[in-house]
Amino acid sequence: MSFVHLHNHSEYSLLDGASRIGDMLDRCKELGMDSIAITDHGVMYGVVEFYQQALKRGIKPVIGCEVYVAPGSMEDKNTAAREYAHLVLLCENNVGYQNLIKLVSLGFLKGFYYKPRVDMAALRQYSEGLICLSACLAGDIPRLLREGQPDKAEALAREFIDIYGKDNYFIELQDHGIALQRQLNPQLIALARKLDLGLVVTNDSHYVRKEDAEAHDVLLCIQTGKTVEDEARMRFETQEFYIKSEEEMASLFPQCPECITNTAKIAARCQVDFDFNTIHLPAFTPPEGLSATEYLRKLCREGIVRRYGQPTQEQQERLEYELGVIEQMGYVDYFLIVQDFIRYAKDHGIMVGPGRGSAAGSIVAYCLDITTIDPMKYQLLFERFLNPERISMPDIDIDFCYERRGEVIDYVVEKYGADRVAQIITFGTMAARAVIRDVGRALNMPYAEVDVVAKMIPFELKMTIDKALKANPQMQAEYENNPRVTRLIDMSKILEGLPRHASTHAAGVVIASRPVTDFVPLAKNDQGVVTQYTMGILEQLGLLKMDFLGLRTLTVIRDTLDILRLTGATPPDMDQIPYDDPKVYEMLSRGDTDGVFQLESAGMRAFLRELKPSNFEDVIAGISLYRPGPMDSIPRYVQGKYHPETVHYAHPKLKNVLDVTYGCMVYQEQVMQIVRDLAGYSLGRSDLVRRSMAKKKMDVMQKEREIFIHGLVENGQVVVPGAVRNGVDERVANDIFDEMIAFAQYAFNKSHAAAYGVVAYQTAYLKAHYPVAFMAALMNSMLERTDKIAFYIQYCRKNGIGVLPPDINRSMERFSVEGGNIRFGLGAVKRVGIAAVQEVVRVREEKGAFTSLSDFLQKMEGEAVNKRMLESLIMAGAFDHMGPNRAQLMASYETIADAAAQDRKNNLAGQLSLFGEPGSPANTAGEFVYPQMADYPMHTRLSMEKEVTGIYISGHPLDDYRQALEGLPFTTQHFHQDEEETVLGTQGEGALRDGQSVTLGGMVTSVKTKTTRNGNQLMAFLTLEDLYGAVEVIVFPAAYQTYAPLLVEDTPLLIEGRASLREDEEGKLILNTARPLGGSQMKKLYLRLEQEQLEGAKNLLRRHPGAIPVIFYFASQKQTFAADTALWCDGSQPLTGELGALLGKENVRPTFEEAAKTATR
Repeated sequence: MSFVHLHNHSEYSLLDGASRIGDMLDRCKELGMDSIAITDHGVMYGVVEFYQQALKRGIKPVIGCEVYVAPGSMEDKNTAAREYAHLVLLCENNVGYQNLIKLVSLGFLKGFYYKPRVDMAALRQYSEGLICLSACLAGDIPRLLREGQPDKAEALAREFIDIYGKDNYFIELQDHGIALQRQLNPQLIALARKLDLGLVVTNDSHYVRKEDAEAHDVLLCIQTGKTVEDEARMRFETQEFYIKSEEEMASLFPQCPECITNTAKIAARCQVDFDFNTIHLPAFTPPEGLSATEYLRKLCREGIVRRYGQPTQEQQERLEYELGVIEQMGYVDYFLIVQDFIRYAKDHGIMVGPGRGSAAGSIVAYCLDITTIDPMKYQLLFERFLNPERISMPDIDIDFCYERRGEVIDYVVEKYGADRVAQIITFGTMAARAVIRDVGRALNMPYAEVDVVAKMIPFELKMTIDKALKANPQMQAEYENNPRVTRLIDMSKILEGLPRHASTHAAGVVIASRPVTDFVPLAKNDQGVVTQYTMGILEQLGLLKMDFLGLRTLTVIRDTLDILRLTGATPPDMDQIPYDDPKVYEMLSRGDTDGVFQLESAGMRAFLRELKPSNFEDVIAGISLYRPGPMDSIPRYVQGKYHPETVHYAHPKLKNVLDVTYGCMVYQEQVMQIVRDLAGYSLGRSDLVRRSMAKKKMDVMQKEREIFIHGLVENGQVVVPGAVRNGVDERVANDIFDEMIAFAQYAFNKSHAAAYGVVAYQTAYLKAHYPVAFMAALMNSMLERTDKIAFYIQYCRKNGIGVLPPDINRSMERFSVEGGNIRFGLGAVKRVGIAAVQEVVRVREEKGAFTSLSDFLQKMEGEAVNKRMLESLIMAGAFDHMGPNRAQLMASYETIADAAAQDRKNNLAGQLSLFGEPGSPANTAGEFVYPQMADYPMHTRLSMEKEVTGIYISGHPLDDYRQALEGLPFTTQHFHQDEEETVLGTQGEGALRDGQSVTLGGMVTSVKTKTTRNGNQLMAFLTLEDLYGAVEVIVFPAAYQTYAPLLVEDTPLLIEGRASLREDEEGKLILNTARPLGGSQMKKLYLRLEQEQLEGAKNLLRRHPGAIPVIFYFASQKQTFAADTALWCDGSQPLTGELGALLGKENVRPTFEEAAKTATR
């Protein structure tokens, strides 16, 4: 081919390029082109992926970028500096690549002003190895010609010739059917001829095929927040910005054949080679006189004695083996770097997790205090972490206290140099549901219509629109029969999966042996400096990647220990707590796990009540089993635990591997152990088998089956003996291999589960032994989540832990412990800054308790106190204990504050003030005469508390309805997504499902009405609050017409509706019916169950006798029976909770008296 596309925008020109890299290259191949360039706007996000994908297809990749050039210095950031020009740079060789990296990085680090810009000085400094094209209409040369300044255009072109050389600077021609291009092209050609410059033709492609133009236009609308119907918006003038054939391009420029052939000549000159075989570990500097290897061995020798006392021969051999592998693979410095920053964290009181992921399988990591789990005790495998038969970078993820994680990163930056450390980029993509919504907005379709289509797409990992169409006949029918939906889905499929935005990886940090810009380009965002390449690519390029994870739970553990110290108690040493504590396992067996890491979800609590864990192995197994897939093994696991006689092993050799999990395959490590014990695999090869099974590589697995059963002989040597040679029957071996394949794709990494099991157990231990301090610390970790604080306050009150209101004389900055109760912190009150609270505490400690509002203002001397803060403190109840009621304080605080301020201004000897004689002792409450007035009613005081703290403190408007509400199977909490509850990817049966029928009780706290899009119907949006939080309720017109009289603020209602759940958003409830929330008396209890569950339900009912009738509905037989009066119950929350755990919450349906009851206000 004599034409190569040298100006192309991929998907990484975010929300501007609609060309997927793979599709670009496939189209190239289809057109018979053997080379193509990537030139995204100001970034190099996609160049490595582009390079790899091109080589796979036999296409030569040309690496480049369309940079933004500032009109003056890139460091000028003013209105004039917003005018920037485009310039295309292509890498002729690796020197050019290095220079392009530097330029693109500078654009972000020094030149960012709306766009990442460089300037002429930078272009000159980093010009070697680069070929420059004059760019599109947005380039400076075309701009100057358009403005009628040909002399300036010529002068600028001469400057570029001076920078790049005449053979490396080309004038670029384009023709997309735009009049201005056709007007300027002759002038551009004339300029090139005058200066003896080469000419090239490009097509500035932003999408792959012509028919993608409409989807690209929609993408621009998504970028700009406009709709396709908006006239005054950014749009491309024509539909010609696609990857054209050579014939199409040649036909546009018949007068300039060299413009075509020059493109191929340039591509032929460009040759960049990436190195994927060199590891660029930074060197660790050991103490003087020791090599890195000697220092690592010294630390490990000390560590094994610290961990084991007198180590056994087996422990010594394991350590020697691991050290040998680490040294052989060249990772000595890696381990020293990790232990160094972990030691720094621990020496500075920063909580560090026990180790996450497969690193917990390393005894070296254990001896270096990188992990805290004994890998030999729990049969964790080193090869799962570092495999000598599979060369790859080790991966140690470290959890730190989330409040102080940044300090550890700062230490690493200081130690290795700011230019050698960067955080890592990640991209948010337009997933199936999200792209439907984005495209629907851009097409200006009604929200309700788009919402229906989006919700037809199942919530599943890696779900796509095509998969959803196959899985959902209703969606397929809509697609085929509704032209509007057809257009929506077709457009969405083109844009689905494109990156939508760039952000910072939650944990990843790269540490390089030289400045990071020697290896990869950098960008900058609100979180700091990030690499432009993602984590996987950095690893392929041999850069050291670390995960510094901020784990909120570690902060809770630290705060619990700090609170215990403050209250005079001796906190436990968390590294020495017993892991066989009966109190902990009793609590877990009750499902009392609110606040316990990884074990808090409703489904997990039900599972724990069934499992009744009695040892730490049960905790590890519980975390591993409670996930989709392995969940099917739960009944077998529980049965094996309590009925060991039912456990059957297909072969006696399996007992040693599976006895710890009662005959069930639960862990990846067990699969590895089985192929070793039965077929004689090496440790390294066993991990390769595990990986192929997990990835469902069927061709590899079939070969491996043969090896597992019959062994492997190479060059006359038995490499793998095989199960048959080891005495296992061939049929049995086949059955075992089948079971391994079935389970391996779901099996969990035991090292990871054990590490999280430690954190789960530690939180459970603190909760079981120090519940008050633990709950205070837990609430401190959730200060920004008032819904969670409300939930935990209700939990405390139900479990006998008092939660005391804020008190100006007793409250600290955060929640604190006071005599077996939890005291609300002043820092949680809105409009009261942390600095102000710290000043209040300091003054209180120096000058004594405040005796009145006047005394408070006098002692504070106006420091850090203003009227808004004072009002908030009064509304929160912080002065309630001082005598005057809240209404009196609210009526008087401004007068008292003004007088205090005036008194400080006057400050004249002998002058009287509101507060009496200057220099007199602290004033008493009697010195200001408050107006005689009754206090606010309870509901007003509660509303005040809610306004300034986000929650009700001294009571709850729904206290009179508590029994009725606690009998309901769902609360508003089920609509909120938790941050760390699903770290291991669990959803489970306790989770609310989109579209599920739900009944919620609560108080209507706000009502907003609006007209529908067609403007002739009313609908409403309510906020419904229960004891645990709030949820938005959507009331569509038909329901609003029926229930409008009930939808009034401060009305307690029982609402039945449908859950509406979206990714990354809080859930909502779509109202079907509403009625007044009756009194606290339950009317009847309906139980949906199967025959085999009946006895269990009866036992629970007998333990809670009462006067409430029980109705059984047997689902299989579709028959309903009224229970005997001997089984009538008390309807209590403990009963409904236990029945929910046995039958599933959705199968426990209480009904209540409908008589309206007025709440105490």
